[in-house]
Amino acid sequence: MSTIAAISTPYGTGGIAVIRVSGTDALPVVDSLFSGKRSLLDARPYTIVYGEIRKKTTAEVLDRVLVSVFRAPHSFTGEDVVEIACHGSLYIQQELLRWLIEAGCTMAAPGEFTQRAFLNGKMDLSEAEAVADLIASESKAAHDLALRQLKGGISTELASLRERLLHFTSLIELELDFADHEELEFADRTELSRLADEISAHIGRLLSSFRTGNAIRNGVPVAIIGPTNVGKSTLLNRLVGEERAIVSDEQGTTRDTIEDVVNINGLQFRFIDTAGIRRTDNKVEEIGISRSLEAARKADIILLVSDIRNPQSVSFDYTDWHNKTVIPVLNKADLLQAGQIGQAVAAFLSSTLLTALSSECRLSEPLCLSAKEGDIEALRNRLLQTVPDMQGVQQNVVISNVRHFEALQRAYVAIERVRSGITGGISGEFLSMDLQDCLYALGEITGSITSQDVLNNIFSHFCIGK
Repeated sequence: MSTIAAISTPYGTGGIAVIRVSGTDALPVVDSLFSGKRSLLDARPYTIVYGEIRKKTTAEVLDRVLVSVFRAPHSFTGEDVVEIACHGSLYIQQELLRWLIEAGCTMAAPGEFTQRAFLNGKMDLSEAEAVADLIASESKAAHDLALRQLKGGISTELASLRERLLHFTSLIELELDFADHEELEFADRTELSRLADEISAHIGRLLSSFRTGNAIRNGVPVAIIGPTNVGKSTLLNRLVGEERAIVSDEQGTTRDTIEDVVNINGLQFRFIDTAGIRRTDNKVEEIGISRSLEAARKADIILLVSDIRNPQSVSFDYTDWHNKTVIPVLNKADLLQAGQIGQAVAAFLSSTLLTALSSECRLSEPLCLSAKEGDIEALRNRLLQTVPDMQGVQQNVVISNVRHFEALQRAYVAIERVRSGITGGISGEFLSMDLQDCLYALGEITGSITSQDVLNNIFSHFCIGK
């Protein structure tokens, strides 16, 4: 394989930048440009050497650098790796990279360093994907989830399942080798049935964790829905902590969806402020209202905002809100006395809207607040409570990757066929095929079974230099 090089730090000017080089010629190539007290070829592994980057043919000095040396196989990629820490000038970074390519390196493709780590057995595919997730993490919850995956949480879980399945698959294959002796049965069907039940339940738990994992990884989408002039934009501004949306007494001010991300106790929420829902002849406002309802359909949580003085005024199509969490928010509580607030809540609780919603959605208790006065702490706490299984995230394996989820779905379908096949008394040949399908799907997650096209697709989404 060629020796690759890339800038590993983000693009731009900074205090320092790091250029990474990996491959069999990594040390000779960098040493041809390095001038220090000793040659890099003589440097011990895991040491840092100070010197200059210069063209030895012309004595042109580019920069003073620190060079870290890692020797195969004990490096990130499993190859000889050299990391050059230079000053963060864009000119120095680009010129150093150009000099390295002239000296024999090739430009690294996106994710090629991590792909080589996978190919050289330094990590499996799910752990390699965790590297990208760790880099992209923007909250503590996303960071912790990616770090557990990088440490092999999913890999360990699946390895145990595959090992036990492989045992039974081997026994059934042995039966097929003695097909002429139908009385021979090496794989105990009762024990296999018990294992299939256990694996089915285990995969089911992993699949059910995807909603939580996806929320942690990508942020929980929250749509702020309601009529005009109930304070939706004010609520968004208060949640975000800045004047993100225009606030006006004029109806129909918000014509399009406005989105922003808020970190609440280490978990990201993606809030979408939407156009107020009302009857209108304005074509532009109609488009905004249509986008509001579309945002609600795509959200996991809906903040159904209304004016506490007239909470029954909300009226629109909510038939697509099945299985969504709806938090009724009765805003402008500062305009009522305490006794009046109680009456307003009672009226809302007995409204036909709430009755209809309770049959369609996961309906939360209504919250009375004043977005104008900044009274939203109770709403923040309610939002955290609506994200399922957050307490178990720290202890359990959680699926957050769509590719893993799809592979687990195929594994689940296959193991269910095994269960029904045992009950139906199908032949070992068909049982073996179903077991192989389950094993194949599980193997796709860790990369023990995969195709080059899958690898190319996964690593193409990495940043260059990682």
